[in-house]
Amino acid sequence: MFENLSEKLGNVFDSIRGRGALTEADVDTALRDVRLALLEADVALPVVKTFMARVRDHAVGQDVLKSVKPGQMVVKIVHDALVETLGPESAPLNINQRPPAVILMVGLQGSGTTTSTGKLARLLKTKQKKSVMLASLDVSRPAAREQLRILGEEAGVDVLPERDGDTPQSITKRALDAAKLKSSDILILDTAGRTTVDEGLMAEVRDVAGIATPAETLLVADAMTGQDAVTTAAAFKDAVGITGIILTRADGDARGGAALSMRQVTDCPIKFLGVGEKQDALEEFSPERMAGRILDMGDVVGLVEKAAETIEAEEAERMAKRMAKGQFDMNDFLSQLRQLKKMGGMGGLMGMLPGIGKLKSQIQAAGIDDSFFARQEAIILSMNKRERVAVGLLNASRRKRIAQGSGTSVQEVNKLVKQYQDMAKMMKRMGKMTGGNPAALASMLGGGGDDAPA
Repeated sequence: MFENLSEKLGNVFDSIRGRGALTEADVDTALRDVRLALLEADVALPVVKTFMARVRDHAVGQDVLKSVKPGQMVVKIVHDALVETLGPESAPLNINQRPPAVILMVGLQGSGTTTSTGKLARLLKTKQKKSVMLASLDVSRPAAREQLRILGEEAGVDVLPERDGDTPQSITKRALDAAKLKSSDILILDTAGRTTVDEGLMAEVRDVAGIATPAETLLVADAMTGQDAVTTAAAFKDAVGITGIILTRADGDARGGAALSMRQVTDCPIKFLGVGEKQDALEEFSPERMAGRILDMGDVVGLVEKAAETIEAEEAERMAKRMAKGQFDMNDFLSQLRQLKKMGGMGGLMGMLPGIGKLKSQIQAAGIDDSFFARQEAIILSMNKRERVAVGLLNASRRKRIAQGSGTSVQEVNKLVKQYQDMAKMMKRMGKMTGGNPAALASMLGGGGDDAPA
């Protein structure tokens, strides 16, 4: 998300960062380029005007022009303006109330409302340790109810059983009773979508809201539709009073105009971003961290959180013990590759690494993407048990056999062996740095901690 905007803003700031001093004309030129970049990113015109007025007030002052690093000051001013436009603060779900706290999911057909309901249920169960019940209010599409049932099973949460002749209103009452009986912390109601915003849809949502008195009414909007998503959000806000937004397909939206426009146009916070098809591909939205990603400052906090969620403590401790003894074979290398895949692969990590924006094209040109790691995994799996433990056995004929078995080339096998050897050396150095302490090593690898065995 925001790839195009990040690239254009990066070029603007590169032109002023290295200079010792800036004139007012230099700043004006840079701000004009920032304005064009925002417009090309499909940011709503009123939002661009407000944003630029906010930036200009600070950027042309004497504090900037006479500062030691005026270029860096301009970047900071733009960063702070982005945070204010996107937030300015994170908006967590308002669910700390007498259970069951009801979350009402609304949206147009095709925006991903049902999928997002399943993702949100999983996030609340795994991250916040809440007991969750789901209920589908879509009585016109049996496929939607079946989809929610499957998603609920995958997330490990309760789903209200169907009954013939139900209406959205009767399902809501039944779901409330069932959630109370089950002592569920949260009840998520998945409403029916429509192809367009119409009064029938809004009346149904208002009826359901009147019965359920939801703690949150979340609009699910498709980021790929750009300003149409903003218009839809404004219509739902006026009609049913949404309290927050889940922006889906954010990973496919290179421009990001919808996200930058949402808060100001609707006065509703973005609470979550859908960043993929998998059920764990839902991120809590942070204006501060998103502004950092846009300006290619990375999101180190997000990277650490993702590592803590996906890297298993037991695996990190097992690896640490082996490293402490100077052991690191191809099986360990394979484990590292699989941990990287769990964290979202290259696509999931690149936006979180500071300064990576300028290198993206080179990385892609070198063919280093998720398929690259899949080929590496295939190469290792084509080795026999002895070869994975003793890489020194890999002579020319063995490497040719492995290349044929994995559908790769001998050159790729050679590259992987070289990468493994480099990583093995690095792992040995890490073992020496920590004095062979497995607990310290486990912490460095993303698992373990104070309670890790010494």
